[in-house]
This record gives sequence, structure tokens and C-alpha cells, in this order.
Amino acid sequence: MDTEILARIQFAFTIAFHYIYPPLSIGLGLLMVAFESLYIRTKNKQYHTLAKFWTKIFALTFGIGVVTGIVMEFEFGTNWAVYSRYVGDVFGSALAAEGIFAFALESGFLGILLFGWNRVKPWVHLVSTIGVFFGSMFSAVWIVVANSWQQTPAGYHIVGEGLDARAEITDFWAMVFNPSSVDRLLHVWLGAFLAGSFLVLSVHAYYLIKGRYVEISKKAFKIALVVATFFSLGQLATGHKSADGVAHNQPAKLAALEGHFEASAPADMYLLGWVDKKNQKVSGIKIPGGLSFLLDYDVNTPVTGLNAFPEDEIPSQINAVFQFYHLMVAIGMFLILLTLFASFMWWKGKLFQKKWLLQIFVFAALLPQIANQVGWFAAEMGRQPWVVYGHLRTSEAFSQAVTDNQILFSLILFMFVYTLLFILFVYLLNKKIKHGPYDESETDDRPLTKEITEAITI
Repeated sequence: MDTEILARIQFAFTIAFHYIYPPLSIGLGLLMVAFESLYIRTKNKQYHTLAKFWTKIFALTFGIGVVTGIVMEFEFGTNWAVYSRYVGDVFGSALAAEGIFAFALESGFLGILLFGWNRVKPWVHLVSTIGVFFGSMFSAVWIVVANSWQQTPAGYHIVGEGLDARAEITDFWAMVFNPSSVDRLLHVWLGAFLAGSFLVLSVHAYYLIKGRYVEISKKAFKIALVVATFFSLGQLATGHKSADGVAHNQPAKLAALEGHFEASAPADMYLLGWVDKKNQKVSGIKIPGGLSFLLDYDVNTPVTGLNAFPEDEIPSQINAVFQFYHLMVAIGMFLILLTLFASFMWWKGKLFQKKWLLQIFVFAALLPQIANQVGWFAAEMGRQPWVVYGHLRTSEAFSQAVTDNQILFSLILFMFVYTLLFILFVYLLNKKIKHGPYDESETDDRPLTKEITEAITI
């Protein structure tokens, strides 16, 4: 296996593992704000207990997310030196903005969030929770801006030639609001809200099935269901808008996402299928002219296909891009149907009488995570062979001084360490869930400091 492939596999592995945690932190942050706000408004201590409980889970996900995120910054320098030189001016600005607007906000309020229970007034603690939540969202802003610039570069010019070439910013705000950044950011945010809300739904569905913490779990489940229903529908809108942007800015990627080969012809929309790149055919269930209709509301509108581009400017793994994209869409549609059905059962007064429905919600926590992962895979693999679309090829971007054996050794080491981290995360998460929001033999207003310390001491 050559150096480029190993470098790509290593970065894909580390970023995929890291991306388990930030969406959970963002999504749980929103629910924590909701629980604390309801407590201040109603003075119902059950909401206070929910806020305390989910802050413990938040601390766990936040801690591992920070640790695993640092590794990727070192990989830019070790494995992708040419890329780092090329985009350094762009990424440097975005990452500096993340430090100023996101990490400073998070760190400023994090101590109060974790250790301020019973030490500051409730409204002060709520403000700190909102600050940490906004900080996590702002962190996503600058990461998505940097990544979106790779997809749709704007606000820059190229200085130098060959391996010495690099992009310099000429318009900071044009770089920030590049053609794909807003659409992709909204899509990422909503995916994070779904990840957090479905984890809350899963845990409290488990409690309801077991007959534990019934009253408090009903409240948490209903709040999380409202969030999940609203944002699952919103994800359909943001996904459609993002796809429109891909059609305009990255037509080769859109063609790969749908397995459309003809250079200019009406395009079908596949619900599921299998792409035969060699014979340029897709076998599966399709809606004739469906893609053309989604793009232009006309089933006869021609769509640019893969044959309109040189062979060396289209993704090599078209079937993988196709499968990842369609799995993301399928999960998104399932979550919409699931949340709408549960909302209907709630309206009918039968939500908590359907044990089979609660059992689905227990396992449904995995689905937003899978959708987030495969969505990123489709976006990044669909961008190939470019690391900066239309400018810098992936084959030219990796470090020339690093050998395949060095990358392979570090990859194996990362897999070992990250496996241990994941086992530890699952163990601690399971421990907190089994313990519950409070000891059933005790009151629910005891201090949180001990539990927080246990959660973040990894």
C-alpha cells in the first residue's frame, strides 16, 4: 500500500473517531440549555436533575473530543506538509478565529458549568451553560468554514508555483462565506442536534422500559422528541439546499453521488442501488428523472454527468461515494418517519404505551452518528482527486519525507490507543447511565462535583 493511501486512511480513521464526540457535545449542549431554562421558569427540580445528569455525560464527550481533536493538527504537519503549506494562510485564519471566538468562550464558562452547581445563582449557571453551548457551535463554524473552502475556494489568490505555491487570503469574509460554507454548516449543526437528542431519547427510553425514573424520563423524552422531530425535518431542507450547491459548484461530485454517467442527460434519482463503474450502469430502485426534478422541477432537465469530465478529475471510488450518500439519506428519512410517528402517538396519548417503539428509540441513538459519518465520507471522497477543489490534487499534497512504514506504524498505534479510549468511553457512559440521574434511594439535589470529577478524569 503506497504512502498516499496510508496517509488518507490514517487521517480518515482519526477524524472519524474524533467526529463521534463534537456532535454529541453540541447536541447535548442544546438539551442542557433547555432543561436549565425550564427549571428556572417552572422551579420544577426534575428539570434541575436532568440538567445535572446530562452535564455529566457532556463532560465525558467533551473531554474525549478535545483530546482526539488535537491529533489531527499534528497530522497536517507530519503527513500533509505540502497541503499545510498550500492552505496555511487560510487554515491559520480559521483556526485562529476558532481559538478566539470558540475556545475562549467555552473555557471561560466551562468551570462554572461543571463545578458551579449550588455555588452560583441558577441564572448565572444558565448563562454559563449557554456560553459553553455557543462555544461548541462556534468551534464547528470555523472547522466547517475551513473544510468548505477546500470544496469551494473563494477570497484568495495563488502565490508561487509548483510545490512552493500557496493560497493567500485576499478577502477574509469571502473566504468565510464561501459558496458552500453556510449550507454545510447548517447541515452539520442539525446533524449534531440530532445526535444529542437521540442519545437523550435512547437513555430515557431505556429507563422507561425498565420502569426506572419514569416521571423524569417522560419529561426528558418529550423535550428531546420535540427537538429531534423539528431538526430531522429541518435536515431534509438543509440537505436539499446543500445538494443544490453541489450541483452548481461541484457537478462531478453530484454525478458521483447519484451514479450519473451521461455527459448531459436527464438524471434519475436512486433510492438504493449498485454502481458498475466499468460498464457505466447503476442497478437498483429509482425514480425516473427524479434528480432532474429536484434540481430544476423538471424531469427532462439535463444534468452534467461523469463523462463530461476527464477521467483523472472524477472520484475513483464512485460506488463507495454512492453508497455512503444514499445511506445518509435513508437514515435521514427513517428518522423523520420515526419522530413523526412518535409525535403522533404522543398526540394520541399512547406514546409510552408502545414498548416496541421505545425499544427502537433505544437503538436509534446510533443512526444520527452513522449518518454524520457517512455524510462526511461521501463529501470528502466525492471531492477526490482534489484536496483543494480544482487546484491541489491529493496525490500532490502529502509529505514527501514520510515513508509508508512510518505511517503504517503510527496508524496501528492510533488504532490501539483509540480502541482503548472508546472502550473507556463506553464503560464510563454505561456506568453513568446505569447509575441514573440520581440514586433512587436518595434525593436528587445532591452536589455534582464528585460525579463531574469522575467523568472528566480519563
